[in-house]
Amino acid sequence: MIEVGIVGGAGYTAGELIRILVNHTDVNINFVYSTSSAGKKVYEVHQDLFGQTEVEFSGEINAEVDALFLCLGHGNSKQFLENNSFSESTKIIDLSTDFRPNASNFGDKEFIYGLPEYQKEKIKSAQNIANPGCFATAIQLALLPAAQKGLLKSDVHINATTGATGAGVSPSATTHFAWRDNNFSVYKAFTHQHLKEIKETFSNCNSENAEELFFIPNRGNFSRGIFGSIYFESDLTSEEIEKIYQEYYADAPFTQVISVSVHLKQVVNTNQCFVHVEKQGKHVFITVAIDNLLKGASGQAVQNMNLMFGLEETAGLQLKASTF
Repeated sequence: MIEVGIVGGAGYTAGELIRILVNHTDVNINFVYSTSSAGKKVYEVHQDLFGQTEVEFSGEINAEVDALFLCLGHGNSKQFLENNSFSESTKIIDLSTDFRPNASNFGDKEFIYGLPEYQKEKIKSAQNIANPGCFATAIQLALLPAAQKGLLKSDVHINATTGATGAGVSPSATTHFAWRDNNFSVYKAFTHQHLKEIKETFSNCNSENAEELFFIPNRGNFSRGIFGSIYFESDLTSEEIEKIYQEYYADAPFTQVISVSVHLKQVVNTNQCFVHVEKQGKHVFITVAIDNLLKGASGQAVQNMNLMFGLEETAGLQLKASTF
């Protein structure tokens, strides 16, 4: 049984992580650390967990756990590890930006970029993982097969929209219901922080990629999910592009290349990524959808844990989409 600790237990990603792990047959949740909720039952904060667990939030950590998930705000994971020591055998999975993009050293710890479809074998032998960002996950999975073949030689145009949970649990002006409902907006156009990790991945995939990524992130008036539409120029036929994608993801249990345009309800509440690729004139046109809290965060973190401990990659992650 894998003894697991969770730090930063009151947020959205921690709530989803707990929901997965209480039903994971190979895991015991040893502690859920939260300074703001210590002493409360986990279900008092994450109310979807009524009847699922009696675990309480703790104000203390156990330094001997087998796996540690850091669900802290960006910039806080490094500070936490500076102030708290863990066993040399403890495997760490960080869900913030602190140890991205693709490989980062923190003292004597090396953090490997945890996108399984990109570098599964490295993840299997890793001691520490930097979990990818949600937009970064969707965009990379939409373009990895093309990047691996060196096809990104023209500008790549990306338009992607995320739900309100992508901004975290703490309310802000742009997550307030009255502002978000019946509304739509652009933010961080061309400058989103996930671009750095995306560009590094594509550069490492194939030196022939000379792409410029033009990324327009949007805020949608829905709670969860990311939907992206992407296009770039290519001389390949539709059949050739389709074959490249099908072959690349042949052994990827959570990324499906499907024959029809994707939509969010196919993937929300799951660890799945659905990708549709077609040729429109001289452009390859791709649509992609993920759940930002699962494949874009907590589900992928558990997928990485499974790989690190030699478990079935899909363990605990066979989740059905909320299609209605």
